[in-house]
Amino acid sequence: MDIFDYVIVGAGAAGCVLTNRLTEEGRTTVCVLEAGGEDRHPLIHIPAGFVKTLYGDRFVWPFVTEASKALGGRSVAIPQGKVLGGSSSVNGMVYNRGQRADFDTWAQMGNRGWGFDDLVPYFKRSETRYGPGDDRYRGRQGELPITDLDWTNPLAEAFIAAAVGMGIPRIADYNAGVQFGTGYFQRYIHDGKRVSAAKAFLRPALRRRNASLRTHAQVIEIILEDAKATGVRYKAADGTEKVVHARSEVILSSGAVNSPKLLQLSGIGPANLLGEIGIPVRFDLPGVGENLRDHYSVRMTARARNVRTINEYARWPHLPIEIAKWAMGKPSVLALCPTIGFVHGKSHPDLDEADLRILFTPGSYMEGKVYVLDDSPGMTCGAAQPRPESSGYVRVTSQDAAVPPIVQPNYLNLEKDQQVTLAGLRLVRALFNSPELAPFFERETLPGPEVQSEDELLDFARRRGNTGYHLVGTCRMGPLSDSRSVVDDELRVHGVTGLRVIDASIMPMLPSANTFASTIAIAEKGADLIRGRLSI
Repeated sequence: MDIFDYVIVGAGAAGCVLTNRLTEEGRTTVCVLEAGGEDRHPLIHIPAGFVKTLYGDRFVWPFVTEASKALGGRSVAIPQGKVLGGSSSVNGMVYNRGQRADFDTWAQMGNRGWGFDDLVPYFKRSETRYGPGDDRYRGRQGELPITDLDWTNPLAEAFIAAAVGMGIPRIADYNAGVQFGTGYFQRYIHDGKRVSAAKAFLRPALRRRNASLRTHAQVIEIILEDAKATGVRYKAADGTEKVVHARSEVILSSGAVNSPKLLQLSGIGPANLLGEIGIPVRFDLPGVGENLRDHYSVRMTARARNVRTINEYARWPHLPIEIAKWAMGKPSVLALCPTIGFVHGKSHPDLDEADLRILFTPGSYMEGKVYVLDDSPGMTCGAAQPRPESSGYVRVTSQDAAVPPIVQPNYLNLEKDQQVTLAGLRLVRALFNSPELAPFFERETLPGPEVQSEDELLDFARRRGNTGYHLVGTCRMGPLSDSRSVVDDELRVHGVTGLRVIDASIMPMLPSANTFASTIAIAEKGADLIRGRLSI
């Protein structure tokens, strides 16, 4: 019999951390199953390679949202990582924990031990912070290197100066719990290369005899015996179906789309949905697949002057120089995140926390093209509601695991999200037209100065916005009294023994940040819960 102590479904951010922590003492055996393949391709490890890896189907699940009335009937591509490291191998590499209030809200929703102060030790455990930071909040001995930007550009400095001129302070370390301010993003790039979860956590774990990895292994069913998960059934690379058993627990770490999908395929989910498809209902959990949330980013662009932007550095004759710099370990555009600067602002001065999220890049993409840079100098500012109230769902439509589920985030469905997004777009315009950016600002190119009224701006947001790639919430953590919760505060699926979900899908609310850092912290805490190192 093919049996291990723990079977982990998914080798994304959470699965990589869990594999490492559950095998480090040598007493337990772990098998991790990944539907994608190895992460050896050089484009994964060159930070700028994300423009080639994020679309297609070689390294990602090419999910597309259901058409949305709030977006004028438009669908949105929402690719998710399908490779060792998951989305951490294809994403923008920004390290952003979120605000204290994000996680304190989780605790206030009935999740014991999930407030900001509770999670700080887990944020610290995983990281080695290269650069300044209060050691009360920052780790210095973890597997994941967190570095500062080592490439400067006058346009980026002017953007930050513009925010400061508006009364938004330059913040020393936005990862210490307070995010109101402006500055440069921290990232998981070291020595010019991406440091994915696979590189930081999984590779060291696989050197241990008690860790086993199977790639191109798509799990199609959780095996349930009475009320206990005892293993999984998966389709191997050769198309055959195989079974692997778990002595202790099955752990789903497949992300906010695939974790609820697998639960539903296994008969755990809303009884009415499963009945319609003909899936036998094992456990009626109405919340499985509900509460889907994502950041919706609306990007404004401008033509720049008197400055060289990424648009020029990334093409002839400058590109060969940038490649040479990168090869020699020097600062280069090849080692940049797709966004480098931020403003975490407030729509009203009386607010306690930032409610506007502005992302800045000294570069711009061609209209209607996927990651094709403009042929003239440009800059981009993206505006997003950091805590969207609109939520959607993930729902299977077939008993066949190969059929993609319906994914509907319901972007901009609620007026609050519309109004915050509009406030963000107005702030972007104020930054574009600031005295600090005046020497570099030539003209707004998207949406253009002719778009002025709130109705026109909202129409632009509906037509042009895109995913923030931050899907969470579909296996929501909460007490049994919360009828839409899926897991308890120890990440155990309600009503099922031997089954946990440990990934971004358990977040009850979306943090006002990129989700990689918080997913790592969830996995760190989840490992401690499994090992019994917490008393809750």
